[in-house]
Amino acid sequence: MVERIQPGDVIHPGKPSTVGRYGPLARLNHWVTAASLILLALSGLALFTPSLYWLTGLFGGGQNTRALHPWIGVLLFVSFFIFFFQLWRANLPQRVDWVWLSKIKDVVGGHEERLPELGKYNAGQKFIFWSMAGLILVLIVSGVLIWEQYFADYVDIPVRRIAVITHSIAAVLAICVFILHVYAGIWTRGTLRAMTRGDVTAGWAWRHHRKWLRDIAAQKRVDPAE
Repeated sequence: MVERIQPGDVIHPGKPSTVGRYGPLARLNHWVTAASLILLALSGLALFTPSLYWLTGLFGGGQNTRALHPWIGVLLFVSFFIFFFQLWRANLPQRVDWVWLSKIKDVVGGHEERLPELGKYNAGQKFIFWSMAGLILVLIVSGVLIWEQYFADYVDIPVRRIAVITHSIAAVLAICVFILHVYAGIWTRGTLRAMTRGDVTAGWAWRHHRKWLRDIAAQKRVDPAE
């Protein structure tokens, strides 16, 4: 089955040939999401424990941190789900993902030749995508329930207590997933280029996402200007 190809997925012939992976708006969206996550992690940790209260200095003090944190959360929610609706189809689980997971030793060992041909995303990338989608939903719902400035009159104290615990657990998990995402991006050489320049080399695409490259070629998505 030919994978759904996105508008920016285009082969650019040349020396070396490159393949478009993310357009300018998608890259901007990604970095806004990443920056929001980092700011939320710092401000949230500052509010979570007195030992990290010094982090509030990054936001102009405790009151500013408390005021800014939920609004940064709203920005994260909007930014991520704009990204989500562009990419969710390409991240749907497929049978090949289970084969990839069963060969995780070859993934870690760098034996790409032993792995099945993959579409635009592998099982690890899909895990991060869907984990973040679920955790950000939990964070926004629980965050609204504990946003006393606007919703204190609508939420009972027992519900708010549960929301605080839920919010804290989801935040820790989101930080862990984010760290995993950053590590994987650095570990797989050439990946960061996709989110900085918007494209990858054809060799990178052939090695890591061969089915995606084949599908682009099958649909004759080649830049005629090259």
